[in-house]
Amino acid sequence: MSLYEDIVSGKEKLSLVGLGYVGMPIAVAFARKIKVVGFDLNEKKIELYKSGIDPTNEVGNDVIKNTTVEFTADPQKLREAKFHIVAVPTPVNDDHTPDLSPVEGASRLLGQNLTKGSVIVFESTVYPGVTEDICVPILEKESGLKCGVDFKIGYSPERINPGDKVHRLETITKIVSGMDEETLDVVAKVYELVVEAGVYRAESIKVAEAAKVIENSQRDINIAFMNELSIIFNKMGIDTKAVLEAAGTKWNFLKFFPGLVGGHCIGVDPYYLTYKAEELGYHSQIILAGRRINDDMGKYVAEALVKNLIKADISVKNAKVAILGFTFKENCPDTRNTKVIDIYKELGEYGIKPIVVDPAADADEAKRLYGIDFETMDAVKDMDAVLVAVAHEQFLDLNKETVSSFFNPKHSQKVFMDIKGLFNRKDYLTEDYIYWRL
Repeated sequence: MSLYEDIVSGKEKLSLVGLGYVGMPIAVAFARKIKVVGFDLNEKKIELYKSGIDPTNEVGNDVIKNTTVEFTADPQKLREAKFHIVAVPTPVNDDHTPDLSPVEGASRLLGQNLTKGSVIVFESTVYPGVTEDICVPILEKESGLKCGVDFKIGYSPERINPGDKVHRLETITKIVSGMDEETLDVVAKVYELVVEAGVYRAESIKVAEAAKVIENSQRDINIAFMNELSIIFNKMGIDTKAVLEAAGTKWNFLKFFPGLVGGHCIGVDPYYLTYKAEELGYHSQIILAGRRINDDMGKYVAEALVKNLIKADISVKNAKVAILGFTFKENCPDTRNTKVIDIYKELGEYGIKPIVVDPAADADEAKRLYGIDFETMDAVKDMDAVLVAVAHEQFLDLNKETVSSFFNPKHSQKVFMDIKGLFNRKDYLTEDYIYWRL
């Protein structure tokens, strides 16, 4: 029997290494069809999963309670599986160079528990060549096995969009690749078990790696263009959202919007591509220009808030400011690599210590990573300025009466910063408001 048939019959198991926002939904999806071992080094996270709690909010507690995934923090359990999917993060260092330590660590740990006849598929976003040039040597060294003889490798980039209930693993075409035709066939068939949208067979592992890294680079560049337009139009006194709505009536206008670019993909992946390009002697121009614009947007927003406080004749130092929303995107608890922290820190440079409210965020994570304690909405009163940073559904129902209650009634003008353009601008174009959005 082939490995695919053994997996489908239940004779062999699939393992998922890394159970975060990407890995856990994949493990749960496969567990509906086959036997799955879900491994993560974080014992606290494993205990939450075992007790039926989904800290990511990606699939929900009920799904976690009923899944058949064997959650474990014991790496030796990986020996029970023959098909391994690695879905660990690939962040960047402070100098924007790739931090491959998570994927290297996963390769090391997997190599120590690898058995003959296994197939390993990497999903982590990397620059072309990482799977074959970095991961394979580690797997071989730790296992004592030979790639292509004792085990095979493939690459299938993750396309899950955290917090998105529409574009899921099952509904997004999956790129798959393998080191040879036989491996490609096995990898494709295994993913076809759960991906209803079907798979796309890339011609090589490097092609699949490159395809993933340019997807987010393209989005990053387009958003950077929108952010630059926003800066220009703000100087002109023109509303950017109104301009984009007008331009969007043309059939081939790309509908991107200005905003803070954080998270683990769009703000990170371009640096993987430019790093490899630098190694080969090419200095990126467009990609890095886009990165510079997007990386500076938090500072730009904070400066705009300070200017508006001055415009309202409100003292900047020790001003009472509320930031609503702290996660890297709406309706998602993940605060890692959020760009809202840039606004928070920049305001600190002006002697402002904002309060932060985020009913959707992982409060423990924010405290651990940033030292920030969240407040409740009840604390948003007598403010000198309010900044809505994230489009959580909890904020969508705020009406003008409620928003007005947030401010110090002594001020003749209320400084209201609506970063995402959630509110009807015309409602706030009144003498008692200074309304600003990207």
